[in-house]
Amino acid sequence: MKLVLDDKYKQILEILQQDCTQTVKEIALKIDLSFTATYERIKNLEEAGVIKKYVAITDREKLGLSLAAYCNINLKEQSKAAILDFEKTVSEIPEIVEMNSVSGAYDYMLKIVAPDIRNYNDFVINILSNIPNMGQYHSSIVLKEVKNETAFKIPKQES
Repeated sequence: MKLVLDDKYKQILEILQQDCTQTVKEIALKIDLSFTATYERIKNLEEAGVIKKYVAITDREKLGLSLAAYCNINLKEQSKAAILDFEKTVSEIPEIVEMNSVSGAYDYMLKIVAPDIRNYNDFVINILSNIPNMGQYHSSIVLKEVKNETAFKIPKQES
């Protein structure tokens, strides 16, 4: 389903990206639409896949995960089967919270969280380095998180 995002859809998305616990009634009042129209628009956004899911955003440090690292990976083999197997394996590892296929010097960039540097080192030695098809890897430890946004700025439609 292709959905054209008019101003009302964009307003709904901006509100939900900031606080998805707001009721349909609260959102409807803010955007000056009826409850039913707002409800239908939210359902349209969900059905079109614009809204993927609703989640609670947690503070990783308060959960005891004070270390974050970006790990750049090169695979040994580039066949489709090897790539799909690598992606499936990595997707199932909970310490890896983000995985991106990238262009440039590396094949993938992973974001990994751990309680501390010792745990991260254990993870690299015991889990990461043992993934089939794992080639070279290079870690960059996050020293300070300067910006971490979950909301996207919605682009304006060209007329």
